[in-house]
Amino acid sequence: MDKEDLKRMAENPDFIPGIYNYCDRWCERCPFTARCMNFAMGEEQFPNQAERDVSNAAFWEKMNEAFQATLDLLEEMAEEAGVDLDTLDVEDELAERDQQMKNARSHPVARAAGAYTEQADAWFDAAQDRFEAKEDALNRTVRLGLTDARPDEEADAIIDAVEIIHWYQFQIHVKILRALRGEMQERPALLADMPRDADGSAKVALIGIDRSLGAWRALWQHFPEEEDAILPILVHLERLRRTVETTFPDARAFFRPGFDERPATG
Repeated sequence: MDKEDLKRMAENPDFIPGIYNYCDRWCERCPFTARCMNFAMGEEQFPNQAERDVSNAAFWEKMNEAFQATLDLLEEMAEEAGVDLDTLDVEDELAERDQQMKNARSHPVARAAGAYTEQADAWFDAAQDRFEAKEDALNRTVRLGLTDARPDEEADAIIDAVEIIHWYQFQIHVKILRALRGEMQERPALLADMPRDADGSAKVALIGIDRSLGAWRALWQHFPEEEDAILPILVHLERLRRTVETTFPDARAFFRPGFDERPATG
């Protein structure tokens, strides 16, 4: 892929501009992959699973080609816009970003999100025996041929809940950190009326919290004996959800291209 390929893809009207900026990166579950340029680039660069293997030298060769094409396009656009890419004060910018990250990590919301990841890890570590017992029970139901039982459906529901929890477990923390860092960055006056990236990142975190709450409730239904262990996680997540909404009051209203419908007017 070269810079002309990138231009061609960017001009494709079927792609929703910027849809990949505020998604949860779960392409396998996304209904908009056909309209996502980021997904299309990945499919074009790595058309089969073998080429996605990080141990495959071809993977990194293709990654380097993609990087070079992006660099060529960036330099061309910078030259047209009269932007000097060599005049950036990198040291000061990196120092400022480091300080912002330290401040973000120490924020109560970020600490609460980090605590959730630890809670989830602890529960899954302690629940291994529960999962094995549940698997044995479902297999026994299949062998007995009980007509009023649906072991396959229950197994699928448990797998779905676990996948959702694992997918968002760390992403919630990462998106909250990004939102907090965005809050700390001074916005140019030119962008004062534009939607804030901090709100977009916070919205993705909130969506992850919403879905995780539903997934934990589903696990509770399938493992009622785990009530004493799951209930505190649900309480913590709900408190985190409310705190994020308070910290970023405009996050829920942030419009994500493709995923959200604009409010009706007139």
